[in-house]
Amino acid sequence: MFALSSAAFLGLVLLAAPAGPPEEAPVPTCEVDTRHIELTVDTARKAHEVCIRPGRSTSFFFNARLARVELVGRERFRVIEDEAGFTLAPTWVLPDGERVPVTVHFQDGAAPASISFMLVVHPSEAERQVEVIRQPHTPASCHEGEQRALEEVQQCRREKARLEVESNGKVGLTALLAQKLMGEGGVSDKNIARNVTARPGNTLISSKARSYRSGTGHEKGGHKVVRLAVEQELWNDAGTPWTPAGAVLVGPSRVELKALGVWPLEPIVPGKRLRVVLEVEATQEEARGTFTLKLWSQEGGAREEFFDGVTFP
Repeated sequence: MFALSSAAFLGLVLLAAPAGPPEEAPVPTCEVDTRHIELTVDTARKAHEVCIRPGRSTSFFFNARLARVELVGRERFRVIEDEAGFTLAPTWVLPDGERVPVTVHFQDGAAPASISFMLVVHPSEAERQVEVIRQPHTPASCHEGEQRALEEVQQCRREKARLEVESNGKVGLTALLAQKLMGEGGVSDKNIARNVTARPGNTLISSKARSYRSGTGHEKGGHKVVRLAVEQELWNDAGTPWTPAGAVLVGPSRVELKALGVWPLEPIVPGKRLRVVLEVEATQEEARGTFTLKLWSQEGGAREEFFDGVTFP
C-alpha cells in the first residue's frame, strides 16, 4: 500500500465522477415566409437547418432537376417527390429537438452536385417552403441557372398552389385568383360517383366522387392549360391503415398526368372514411376522355389502388 497525496486523490475523484448531461443544441430560428437559399460551390458543404413539425408539411423547390433524395429514417415521414422538388410531413413519432439529415443530389453532374439539410423538429413551428437557387460553377452556366431559377420557381409556385391554400395566407377563391388558377369560366364540377369503379383487389372503396376543371390563363406549347382535380370519399375495407403518398391519372392514350399533390397526407384507418383530393395540370387536349386513377401508399410496399371511369366537366 502506498499513500496518495490529497491532490492526487482529488484528481482521481474528478476522473471517476460522471459527466454532466450533454448540452442540447439550440433550436434554430424558423422562417415565417418562403426561405430562399443560394447554393454555390463555396456554400455546398454547409448543412442548412430547417424547422419541421409533426402534422405540418414543408416543401422544397429547386431550379435544377433532382436525381435522388436521401432522407434518414424515411419511414417516419410522409413524402411526395418529383424531379422539381419534394414535400415532406413528419409523423408524431419524431420527438421535439430531434435532428434528421437530408442530402439532395442533382441530375446534371455539375458542381455543386448536392445540398445538405438538417431537419430540426421544432416544438411549435415549421417552415412552409424552401426555395433553393443553385448556381453552377462556370459564369455561363451561372447566368443560365438564374434564368431557369426565375422560370422554374414560378412554375413550382403555380403547381404547388395547394400548399398556399393550406397555409395562413390567402384561402378560397382569393387563393385561386391570386395564383391565376381560375379562368374566365370559373370552376366547373361534375358528379362522377356512378361512373367511378374500383378494380378487383382494391382495399379502398369510393363512396363519393366529384371532378373539377378550371382554366389557368396560360399556355404550354401553344395549347391552353387547365387544372383538374378529383375529390373522393374513400372507405378503407382492409385491416391496416392506408396513407395516400402519391397519385397519377392515366389517360386514354396511356398518357400519365402526375398529381401535383395528394391531400391530406393522413392515414385512412380500417373501417373509416376519408375525403382525399388530388390535383393535376394538363393541356385541354390531354384532359379529354376517360381516365384511370392510380393511388399508392408507402405502407406495405407501395400498395396501389385503381379506380376506372374518371372524367372531367
